[in-house]
Amino acid sequence: MSSIIDDLKFQYKIGGIANKMIYWNVGAFLVSIVFYQFKLGYFAFPNWIALSSEPAVVLTNPWTLISYAFLHDGPMHLFFNMMVLNFASRLFLTFFTQKQYLGLYLLSAIFAGGCFVGSFYVLHQSSYMVGASAAIMALLVATTTYQPLMNIRLLLIGNVKLWHITAVLLILDLLQIQLDNTGGHIAHLSGAFFGFLYIKLLQNGTDLSRIVNAVIEFFVSLFSKKKSTPFKRVHVNPKQPAVKRESKIVAKDKTQQQIDEILDKISKAGYDSLTAEEKEFLFKAGK
Repeated sequence: MSSIIDDLKFQYKIGGIANKMIYWNVGAFLVSIVFYQFKLGYFAFPNWIALSSEPAVVLTNPWTLISYAFLHDGPMHLFFNMMVLNFASRLFLTFFTQKQYLGLYLLSAIFAGGCFVGSFYVLHQSSYMVGASAAIMALLVATTTYQPLMNIRLLLIGNVKLWHITAVLLILDLLQIQLDNTGGHIAHLSGAFFGFLYIKLLQNGTDLSRIVNAVIEFFVSLFSKKKSTPFKRVHVNPKQPAVKRESKIVAKDKTQQQIDEILDKISKAGYDSLTAEEKEFLFKAGK
């Protein structure tokens, strides 16, 4: 058992953002098993962690615009989402960076969550939503927008174009939007639209993911400054003056230093530019 845990830790450490995103989703699901009640085939999440369709609840719990994208109703919901997330992640990271991946995942989740809340408010319906599907669709559509003719080999089918796969998923969402899980399908389509918009803006020189990364780097810098303060105090300890280190670097064999200066002079102005003393010194040093 310990070897399995050690292996998972190692895979998490060396894996990129795609692996970490799957770990975070699975980890959140395992926490759900411990803390939340599972009944009628799904978890009964409280409003302070799942995304409510009530604007007043979202305003008092704004973090739910992100937290819902790491939660899942049940094992099958998690399994299928992680399969598609792995597929979409590998494709996206073929062309874009890990920072862009994280930025798009979070921003698309916020955008899709806002569309879910706004649409249900207009429809006068009340519900809640969890799942990474909207962010996954953003990653998939972003890659499709950038490279629609990319060949994908599917089992039992063969080679198909990436845009064919994406189009089928979008059509299924459109057909089912009034049948079941209306909020989920609205979020999927919203995430897809954001993925498309992200690439179009990126092609025009605007990278929206910089917003997320700037916020993350700001908090990381605050944390690193606090950690580095004791180190700086030790570094300037008068018992270990910096002058000693400088003297080791500056201190150099005088003969070799003079040779280097003469050779540098030769390279710039030629041997004839040397004085008689310099020529004699160089001759003696070469013996």
